[in-house]
Amino acid sequence: MAISRREWLGLSAVGAVAAAAGALVGPILLQTGSGAAELMRAGFTDLAGRPRKLTEWRDRALLCNFWATWCEPCREEIPLLGDRRERYAARGLEVLGIAVDTAVNVAKFVEKTPISYPILLGGFDTLDLMRRLGNKAGGLPFTVILDRSGVITYSKLGALKERELDSQLAAIL
Repeated sequence: MAISRREWLGLSAVGAVAAAAGALVGPILLQTGSGAAELMRAGFTDLAGRPRKLTEWRDRALLCNFWATWCEPCREEIPLLGDRRERYAARGLEVLGIAVDTAVNVAKFVEKTPISYPILLGGFDTLDLMRRLGNKAGGLPFTVILDRSGVITYSKLGALKERELDSQLAAIL
């Protein structure tokens, strides 16, 4: 059975609409599947050993900085992150340090170097989570910024730069 020209044009139009819908909706669906929802559900512990989830900071923009005590660029970012938390807290930002290190190392480090934002400890699966968030190399520091609705608006492997960070935060606050 041959398809008439009219049917062919109709099918082509349906295909074009489906492709356009995929182009518009696809990035949103990929964003949800790319780790943002998983990050919000992920389980961490704080330095007191209490279980924590990022959903505790629902309705806030989140800057999640994956770091380790042995990582020099990570340590250098701490003052910048603390300053941005102080500067933007009233506008709805929370900065979270997610340590990819042992609890003992982090506790010793925080004793010597006070950190003004919450520190969470990542488990064995944190490196896999970082990879699903876009950090294919698994390197540190790695930062992810989520807007108030939990959508990742920015991610960066490597040390943050003040202007770049301020620009990203201004866009979501």
